Amino acid sequence: MGWSLKFISEEDFTRHVRATIEKYGEKLESFDVKRFNKNIIDPVKLIFDKTVYRSTWGEIVGNEIFRQRDKANNNDIGYFHQRIFQYMVNCHVPDNGKEGGWDIIYRNENGIPLPDGDVVHNIYVEMKNKHNTMNSASEGKTYIKMQNQLLKDDDCACFLVEAIAKKSQDIKWETTVDRSKVSHRRIRRVSLDRFYALVTGEEDAFYRMCMVLPGVIEGVVNGGEGIRIPEDTVLRELGNIAAKVGGDPASLEMAAYMLGFHTYRGFKDCLPDPDVPEDAVLKKLYEYAGKGMSGRI
Repeated sequence: MGWSLKFISEEDFTRHVRATIEKYGEKLESFDVKRFNKNIIDPVKLIFDKTVYRSTWGEIVGNEIFRQRDKANNNDIGYFHQRIFQYMVNCHVPDNGKEGGWDIIYRNENGIPLPDGDVVHNIYVEMKNKHNTMNSASEGKTYIKMQNQLLKDDDCACFLVEAIAKKSQDIKWETTVDRSKVSHRRIRRVSLDRFYALVTGEEDAFYRMCMVLPGVIEGVVNGGEGIRIPEDTVLRELGNIAAKVGGDPASLEMAAYMLGFHTYRGFKDCLPDPDVPEDAVLKKLYEYAGKGMSGRI
């Protein structure tokens, strides 16, 4: 089956997917108990969630690991949405902070028609991952930046492009600046599918990109070549801790409690080494985590 996207080559798309995965960086590193507990987990919440949602320990630990990874992933997906336009005709992606700080600049010498009848030759883009990621202060700051660009270039429009918009749209952006409602026909709020359509001239360009994306990601990940696949050891290590402090490696509740409450009264007494100084208890738990029932690390 041939490559179905006309606006980007298979080679460039694969290169971009690989670069996005590589941006995940340390988030692709495997989780052990020490990393899992970096910010001290809430054992009570874990146990509530496990029981109320009828989850297994494997599922609840996996969900927590996913949550921790996911907190840092949005910037990487923002990279994907923004930097793909460097491969599209007439689009330029400035380096961070350069050329006015715009995320994308689209220029077309043949003219770019806007819904209200205007035709411009330049579009300056501020891109956001999701429609609700800006507070009122940042909205005001962004709108003023766009107003200033219109004053400097009367042959342009400015777009707030949202990857996850409330709906498919290309509308005047109406917001509040200094407690006053403002709008301008050349300052627009545009969903990502509409921006793809404008840039490529293909109405369903974004849809077709989404259709090929899973297979390309799968191919890059399975192809190896430096892409790390996490092998998380948290569940096994919690079992090691449980075996040490509770005698039963299947009773992971105690292991979870110890990670969060290791210096609390009653819990510290569960250590098989009662003379461990308080500030060394967590280190000792991590030692237990790295030891199987044989006692070997």
